[in-house]
Amino acid sequence: MSIVRLQPPQYGLAIHTSSPELGFALSNFTNDSRAATWNLGRDISNLLHQYLIEFIQPQTWQDLAFIAVAKGPGGFTGTRIGVVTARTLAQQLNIPVFAISSLASVAWLHHTIEPTSVYAIQLPAQRGQLHTAIYQANTEGNGLTALLSDTVLTPEAWQAKLDSCNGYKLIDAQNYLGTSVSSLLELAYCDWQQGARPKWSEALPFYGQHPV
Repeated sequence: MSIVRLQPPQYGLAIHTSSPELGFALSNFTNDSRAATWNLGRDISNLLHQYLIEFIQPQTWQDLAFIAVAKGPGGFTGTRIGVVTARTLAQQLNIPVFAISSLASVAWLHHTIEPTSVYAIQLPAQRGQLHTAIYQANTEGNGLTALLSDTVLTPEAWQAKLDSCNGYKLIDAQNYLGTSVSSLLELAYCDWQQGARPKWSEALPFYGQHPV
């Protein structure tokens, strides 16, 4: 009798560092999922790797099929550290990286809690401006379509965009975005299921504004 050796389940890992709240999520999308957040403030860059090594156990790096990372908008330093970490891991493991908008992950979080069709997201930016985006949930239930891609607008310009958009839910995103890390992973998995396999080199941060 031949022995059938089952392949171990593969996992997706999400890293969210675009706010003072560090977030991780891990799932094999069948029977094993977990997520955690920590309010680390400016210590994210110093503690990210330590927390990640502890969080991923008992799984190992070889269990990962892909990585999702919040590409921003959000904090400049935190976003950069998260994207660099995801790119480095994916390059070493030869697996894809899905760079997902922080605003899209907030929209998807709200969609899983209180579904509607269109989500208008705003997040405070520097110099009195706003990070903004408008997303529509796909009718197939497999992610979001950007009606207005992430961009920085004045409050007046943003209001003009909203006035031309009907039937939306306005979401005022807070600086602590890490709680949407599971939604970040789910959006990446939607893309994974549709056959996307982005290379690590394609994962780039989106700051929206110059930090100075």
